Amino acid sequence: MTDHSHESVPSRQRRRYPGISSRAYEHPADRSALVALRKLSGFDTVFKALSGLLPERSLRLLFLSDSVRVSDAQFAHLNDMLRDACYILDLEKVPPMYVNQDPRPNAMCIGLDEPIIVVTTGLVELLDEEEMRAVVGHEVGHALSGHAVYRTILLFLTNLALKVAWIPLGNVAIMAIVTALREWFRKSELSADRAGLLVGQDIKASMRGLMKIAGGNHLHEMNVDAFLAQAEEYEKGGDLRDSVLKILNVLPRSHPFTTVRAAELKKWSETRDYQRIVDGHYPRRDEDKDTSVTDSFRESAAHYADTVRTSKDPLMKLVGDIAGGAGDLGGKLRDKFTGAAGGSGGGSGRGGGATTKDATGGSDGMWRRADQEEGPGAES
Repeated sequence: MTDHSHESVPSRQRRRYPGISSRAYEHPADRSALVALRKLSGFDTVFKALSGLLPERSLRLLFLSDSVRVSDAQFAHLNDMLRDACYILDLEKVPPMYVNQDPRPNAMCIGLDEPIIVVTTGLVELLDEEEMRAVVGHEVGHALSGHAVYRTILLFLTNLALKVAWIPLGNVAIMAIVTALREWFRKSELSADRAGLLVGQDIKASMRGLMKIAGGNHLHEMNVDAFLAQAEEYEKGGDLRDSVLKILNVLPRSHPFTTVRAAELKKWSETRDYQRIVDGHYPRRDEDKDTSVTDSFRESAAHYADTVRTSKDPLMKLVGDIAGGAGDLGGKLRDKFTGAAGGSGGGSGRGGGATTKDATGGSDGMWRRADQEEGPGAES
């Protein structure tokens, strides 16, 4: 059977982005948090000092002794991809990369002093060359953004929370930090997906990779449009009860759900911001010191306001209604949760309340499955 999945594989002469700042591809929420942290004098130094117990040396020795280090002599094709990704994103020092025996498809970028990248055999065997190139670019994007430090902290705290779960109140305090870090972590994944696209420069390969993460190596049974339709159905389906369940489902996850990641990346690839980067107009690294925290937060706030305005999620639409001046919050909540049509007799005075169509409407939307257990080697 003829394979038509690579009919438009890009040229090996890929675009390069000299001096590109990670701000060019970072998700607004991710970017604002990182800019604020970087503006705090000595924050990283203090953070690392407080994290002196982190077993970074142990992790490095573990991968060095029990995994295969990528080089010209071992997994040479991955080594070429790694150097190519660092060249495209202009990352001067190429991070060490290891292949770890694990049937679960996964990859991660961790480390406090220097980032290291680890990919599992399950991922290497699952993806083709162009899909894998996007994954390597994803991890190099994490390295360029400085995500490795905070991802290592999250990995450590998650494991620590399991060990102190029996201590009264101890786990509560740790889990509060873990929950906050996971929220940032999910946004950082959206940023790294964008970096992967800038490196691979093939949106079809990025989509294929995400589909394989969700459904395995059965591309002949899958369809990109149908896969993206799942994300739209997930966003707009159900009522407020479903919206609450979505929040509860995602809270323990370190990653956004795969269909959501695909939809977000596809949407970004069609924006003017992405095209400007491709055309060579992007923030430079040497300008990072002049970045305005206020402007960054303003961009983040504008992004969330636009998300609320255009989202089809029932809860987000309700928030938009309230922000837009729609009244009778109690009645709206009751009707949404009970499924009542509203305004059908009894002189409720709501004129159909919850059945009124939202005028703003619109559609908006570590390489691993969102439901994998965490642990060493379980970040991507």
